[in-house]
Amino acid sequence: MNTTSPMPVAATTEERWTPYRHPQPKESPPELIVPNVIPADERVWVPVDDNVWFRPLLFCVSRGYWMNLLKVRRAGVLSRHRHPLPVHGYVLKGKWRYLEHDWVATEGSYVYEAPGETHTLVVDPDVEEMITMFQVNGAMIYVDPDGKCLGYDDVFTRIDKCRAHYAENGLGADYVDQFIR
Repeated sequence: MNTTSPMPVAATTEERWTPYRHPQPKESPPELIVPNVIPADERVWVPVDDNVWFRPLLFCVSRGYWMNLLKVRRAGVLSRHRHPLPVHGYVLKGKWRYLEHDWVATEGSYVYEAPGETHTLVVDPDVEEMITMFQVNGAMIYVDPDGKCLGYDDVFTRIDKCRAHYAENGLGADYVDQFIR
């Protein structure tokens, strides 16, 4: 057996380039390809707060997570929030930080947010635009400075926000359906 390849040594070049011949599991949802992750149409961005928007990429309703881009123009603050499950982020453009920490996430950075973390994401005035891709698992629980719960977002409230925004801006309420799996 060849240790540098998962293909058995006996596989011919033709076999290596032959697609799988059988049907995929009927219960498996279709793949999701988002060709223009940073959309040309600004209506795709859903407002969150002043100078803050999100762009949905995936809403996984069976697992309770979502993937999105977060965009902040000029200075902005994403409400203080707590995560009961991990969050992953990758900075595509600009930089941001948390009021509660001394590090800065710059373009090209990967960020892991541990479960239980409470923080306030800010983009400072010297940043023209910040875009970060986040995978949010579970929920964002909005809290005051002492941790008192003020509200939350989960995959379902995010879908509802998209549906309302797209209905209002002419894309249509069902525009969000393409991101739901």
